[in-house]
Amino acid sequence: MNSIPEIRPEQSLELLKELHILTRDGKLNQDSRRKLKQVYHLYQFIEPLLAEVMAKRGDLTLVDHGAGKSYLGFILYDLFLKNRSSGSVYGIETRTELVEKSRKLAQRLGFARLSLLNLSVEDSIKSEHLPERVDIVTALHACDTATDDAIRFALHKQAQFIVLAPCCQAEVASVLRRHKSEALAQSALAEIWRHPIHTREFGSQITNVLRCLLLESHGYQVNVTELVGWEHSMKNELIIARRGNTPRGNARERATQIVRELMLGDLEARFLY
Repeated sequence: MNSIPEIRPEQSLELLKELHILTRDGKLNQDSRRKLKQVYHLYQFIEPLLAEVMAKRGDLTLVDHGAGKSYLGFILYDLFLKNRSSGSVYGIETRTELVEKSRKLAQRLGFARLSLLNLSVEDSIKSEHLPERVDIVTALHACDTATDDAIRFALHKQAQFIVLAPCCQAEVASVLRRHKSEALAQSALAEIWRHPIHTREFGSQITNVLRCLLLESHGYQVNVTELVGWEHSMKNELIIARRGNTPRGNARERATQIVRELMLGDLEARFLY
């Protein structure tokens, strides 16, 4: 048990120190208190999904793509799975040194059903180290195209839930910039992204709109809200998708129209499949 009111009972203090949420002497300072609040805010979004899957199946498999230092996997395991006899978390990361460090921490904490895999997204789709059934896929602060790779993985696995918090999106903005003169000659609406800062912001928004339409075209019900990042960033967009039975009828048509009108044909393979 711990004696810090802000920390949930029975949470691993060693883990919170490793995540730099607690100082080495086990204290909370102003910065770490804010970080802890952000972590719990994120957990409030994901915990009901974990509980729903567990209640239905008595088990669950969650895959976190672009896991980095695997903060999310460790927190979810510690708060939800540690005291349960079933349920597994997999963290997928391409940087070998981060995977090795996370593996050692998981072993030290006794988190036996937390697996860290050194794989690309493409390899993870085919990997024998991952189960055929995946209930929840997360990709939080997955930069640029990493979020789209996670979506492709989730659709391939037919995940029940997908939780995404994208950041650092530059690909669409780059294509908008490339065709800006042509777009300005054709439509006054191109003024929306004429200035560089607007190109970046508009590109980021369009990226997430196309992601939502892609998910809806595959039968997912999508909710978009705001998330306070657990880095020291401003509010981030959080996309939560639930697998349903019926695709939105005009989702693919709308996405195709947006891609064509904004001259994003170079990215069809990423957003239209």
